[in-house]
Amino acid sequence: MKTKSLLLSFLAITFFIVHVNSQNVQQIPNGIKSTTQSMDIQISFCSPRTVRVYKTPEGSSFLKESLSVIKTPENTDVSMKQQGDIVTLKSSALQVNYNAKTGKVSFSDLAGKNLFTEKDYGTQFIPFDDAGNKTFSVRQAFLLDKDEAIYGLGQQQVERLNQRNHKHFMRQRALFASVPIIQSTKGYGVFWDNYSPTTYTDNPQEMSFDSEVGECMDYYFMYGENADGVIAEIRDLIGQSPMYPLWTFGFWQSRERYKSQREIMEVVDKYRQLGIPLDGIIQDWQYWGPNTNWNSMNFDNPEFPEPQKMIEHIKGKNAKIMISIWASFGPNTKQYKELEKIKALFNFTTWPASSVDSWPPDMTKPSGVKPYDAYNEKARDIYWKHLNRGLFSKGIDAWWTDSTEPDHLDVKESDFDIPTALGTYRSVVNAFPLMTNKGIYEHQRATTSDKRVYLLTRCAFAGQQRYAANTWSGDVVATWNVFKKQIPTGLNFSLSGIPYWNTDIGGFFNGEYTGEATNKAYHELYTRWFQYGTFLPMQRSHGSGVKKEIYNLGKKGDWVYDTEEKYIHLRYALLPYLYSTGWQVTSNAGSFLRALFMDFNEDKNVHDISTQYMFGKAFLVIPVTEPMYVFSNNNKWAEPYENFNKTGTQKVYLPQGTTWFDFWTGETFNGGQTITKDVPIDIIPLYVRAGSIIPFGPKVQYSTEKKWDNLEVRIYPGANGEFVLYEDENDNYNYEKGIYSTIKFNWNDSDRTLTISDREGKYPGMLNNRKFNVVIVDTKNGIGDTFHANTGKSVSYNGKAKTFKF
Repeated sequence: MKTKSLLLSFLAITFFIVHVNSQNVQQIPNGIKSTTQSMDIQISFCSPRTVRVYKTPEGSSFLKESLSVIKTPENTDVSMKQQGDIVTLKSSALQVNYNAKTGKVSFSDLAGKNLFTEKDYGTQFIPFDDAGNKTFSVRQAFLLDKDEAIYGLGQQQVERLNQRNHKHFMRQRALFASVPIIQSTKGYGVFWDNYSPTTYTDNPQEMSFDSEVGECMDYYFMYGENADGVIAEIRDLIGQSPMYPLWTFGFWQSRERYKSQREIMEVVDKYRQLGIPLDGIIQDWQYWGPNTNWNSMNFDNPEFPEPQKMIEHIKGKNAKIMISIWASFGPNTKQYKELEKIKALFNFTTWPASSVDSWPPDMTKPSGVKPYDAYNEKARDIYWKHLNRGLFSKGIDAWWTDSTEPDHLDVKESDFDIPTALGTYRSVVNAFPLMTNKGIYEHQRATTSDKRVYLLTRCAFAGQQRYAANTWSGDVVATWNVFKKQIPTGLNFSLSGIPYWNTDIGGFFNGEYTGEATNKAYHELYTRWFQYGTFLPMQRSHGSGVKKEIYNLGKKGDWVYDTEEKYIHLRYALLPYLYSTGWQVTSNAGSFLRALFMDFNEDKNVHDISTQYMFGKAFLVIPVTEPMYVFSNNNKWAEPYENFNKTGTQKVYLPQGTTWFDFWTGETFNGGQTITKDVPIDIIPLYVRAGSIIPFGPKVQYSTEKKWDNLEVRIYPGANGEFVLYEDENDNYNYEKGIYSTIKFNWNDSDRTLTISDREGKYPGMLNNRKFNVVIVDTKNGIGDTFHANTGKSVSYNGKAKTFKF
């Protein structure tokens, strides 16, 4: 074994270090190709701002078809100039330098300022035997500036937003959604297009991507100049995000699990009786019965004797139902038998390992459950056929695509030798969530355009935004430290180009909490987590052990109940803002979760802030991530006490370059300073940027209960501002045909005038005449618990432009 290892090392060294004389450079459309250092290298512009760098061993005939990239390269004017060994390619936005001797590629702006560079002799192809396929492990090293910050890499459960001096082993698994995309405070992004397990490393010597399997080295450099520009390039390259239905932005209640149709119907009934807004209820696993019948996509559990009646009952209460489906099947299911016939099942241990519901699992009684080959088009057809027959045809509204890593227990290296329709499992493992969510999305789209697809999924890969997938952070534990990590984790995920992300409010596992719903220590954590969840793309309460329905945690008058009710109502008041932000995500490559550098990059203080973020363009959100009223000792929770005469405080950094309004009081503060905010249990520090225009919707029990015919429009003066109110039919794909309307609001701060522009577009059921109650925010009209002011100027609007002076 030692001799073999030395031989492989020698081959690797000679392969990428020995200089060769061949330095031929040939111009091709949009770029060049060259051979040097025993490599064929192709550099091509996909657009003026995006460049693909593609390297293969010399003489390779391998042509890659990307699973993530869907963009067809544009015809781009590219000039070429060679001086000595250096070839310079230039577009209208970017220039690339190629060293024909070393093979190094570097990028700079048009003024010649360095943006990003490979390391000299930094490409490595190391021979690798991938289950009999003689291929390579692939590594590329880069050099970063000492002071630039790096973000992204999907969901890595990190404490720090900035990923400098980090090392991540990127292979899909529970809690980790590996997306090999980074972006820099210098205004560029990089997509490492490889689906095998990959290690990202950054240290003082270099930054690198190192993938276990690769016939080629393939990455895309994207220059956006700023973070929004980078995300626009990412979406242009690997897909845009569709519009989600309006009802997805309301409140969702879930539990592990509702054990009968009676239970789930009672929950919806109770919310309606209490007058607590609710848009969605989620049925978790085992509605199919025993584990050997895993994911049958039928209500085979006798506790669900009349599923159609259950679904109709929930819809009769004006709620939607989402249901858990998996990427694996029990041996007693029809799907398993059909997939087995086409050899589209993976033979490794997955959840549930045992056929008996017990903990720990009884491995003497294996379940026989196996994941399916999501890379196989025929397997995806089988998957949808049964999903359509068993659930979609009954009226299920949305899909909880659980275990889309998929779950992989008792991991053995030989498991990755398993063949898939696209190569070994090792070579494509990280793309599994992309492919399984793709199958559901594309099949439902082909079935009907009357209902928008909505997926809640546990894992993700580059490009998944195009499949209407909202990723959640997995089965996290209920601790303050884990809660705090969710903030930078979600921001890095969003910075990877995928805009929809959320978390189990209150954590999935109870951790060290006992006493279930009566534990006051847990109530404080849950309340703070709920406040944070109000400012995520999906507000969803879920967990195991604690029954988190609002009435199980307390009653009217209890702070845990009253605070949750308050923030659910706030969520519904913000529906016009949320839906319009969703349109910006779809139409302009926007983002809900915005790391502070996205809007305030010139303020270097924000580059390493991991516990604050912008929610859309208006709100600065600072979740309270430390307990105030209950305390722990040696990681064990002491008897809780409450002292509500004492109010905790939170440090808040207000970024430079704008004035900030305290959302609750209307008080203003200059940016560029740290302030201290009082945070009683019902308050999350929340600030609004001067120049923001925010519409507030009516008080409702569900998202479409009332028309938006009398919205309150709150203007935060101190800077010019703009907002586009977006409206459509709420739940179909007619918007893709231009069937929607937008109304633009412009605030001119110097002369204090608001202009409401001509309405653009139309759709069936559109309001032709409406009123807006315009409020200029100050300390006299800070937000109340009804989230509507008693003052304001009521203006009528019939779709024609109007200007009002204040």
